[in-house]
Amino acid sequence: MHLTRLSLTNFRNFARLDIDVPGGPVLLVGNNAQGKTSLLEAIYFLATFTSFHASSDRQLINFLAEREPLAVARIVAEFRYTPDSPKIPSALPGMHRLEVRIIRDNLNGAPRLRKEILVDGVTRKVNEAIGVFNAVLFLPQMLDVVEGAPEERRRYLNLALSQVWPRYAGHLTDYQRALSQRNALLKLLNERGGDPDQLDYWDEQVASLGAQIIFARIHAVQELERLARPYYQQLTRGQEVLRLDYRPSYDPFPTSPLQFELPMLSPIDRSKIPVENICQGFLELLGKQRKDEISRGLTTIGPHRDELRFISNGIDLGDYGSRGQGRTAVLALKLSEVAWMKEKTGQWPVLLLDEVLAELDPARRADLLIRLAESEQSLLTTTDLDLFTSEFVNRSKVWQIQAGQVINSR
Repeated sequence: MHLTRLSLTNFRNFARLDIDVPGGPVLLVGNNAQGKTSLLEAIYFLATFTSFHASSDRQLINFLAEREPLAVARIVAEFRYTPDSPKIPSALPGMHRLEVRIIRDNLNGAPRLRKEILVDGVTRKVNEAIGVFNAVLFLPQMLDVVEGAPEERRRYLNLALSQVWPRYAGHLTDYQRALSQRNALLKLLNERGGDPDQLDYWDEQVASLGAQIIFARIHAVQELERLARPYYQQLTRGQEVLRLDYRPSYDPFPTSPLQFELPMLSPIDRSKIPVENICQGFLELLGKQRKDEISRGLTTIGPHRDELRFISNGIDLGDYGSRGQGRTAVLALKLSEVAWMKEKTGQWPVLLLDEVLAELDPARRADLLIRLAESEQSLLTTTDLDLFTSEFVNRSKVWQIQAGQVINSR
């Protein structure tokens, strides 16, 4: 996959940008707060239709445009799929156009925010458009994927899986809706009483949709671990081995008390468990816990409470790892994500790296730059071009970013 052209209108501090994007590495150079990260944000938004910084899409609209009664931020990308990819449907190879409009207007005097997505000129829903364009993003704050709360790791899995498995985003949306309805009913039964059998329908919905999510996560984590392990070993000069430990809230794998005692030392292969078995087991456990969940007024098990841990040489990096180990683990994860998306879709995703070399020692910088050469297209931000080797700079396109403009490129 090759992003060939990018146009921004009233997106963040870019009032207007229209630029051709070359293949290979592109270095975005400039001081802080000039728009380098916003440019990466715009490209990643095309892949996931969500922002990694903004709490609301409204914040993506240029602050000057936002003062107008009708404010529109617009991202337009032209991109090309690799020809003859066996995993791309016959209708898709060649050049394509993806446009996202973030619109703030008024409806009957009340402010309204909405999002429009067009694929080759045809309006699509988010669940239909996600996965059309793929990107992998690294940010310094993504260390939270290792060290932060469990929801950070669930969010990471959701964004990655939504890009490679078209049904995943839909299953996730439907699961959250069913979960909300079930929790509302649990709370009502707790406060007012009633027939617990009213939960049967929502139990079936939560179990069926949740099983699809668990099944997808089981396979994704196993595949990502296989790819991340050699990257991590290389970045640690062969000193450490990385393991991704997926811990589903409802675990379809039957475990003994001894296995529970040493979860980090006992890798579990759940990949052979059919989705039907996951669904049936999940449904049975919801039934067993019904009385307890009515008393709590909420659903206590399911994908919304899954956990993912990063283990290096038997040590949980989230609890005991150094910042350097955590950063290396995230880098290995992101490199594996690129290869994983290539395996699943037949296309190289666009790789987006924000200040990736800033906290790495020279040896790890050199190793990473070698690995970056494997990517078909990458955009990297930096405030200091000297962090890159002269060889890497010479074969890269360099864009100078200043005040929301590309003022020089070579």
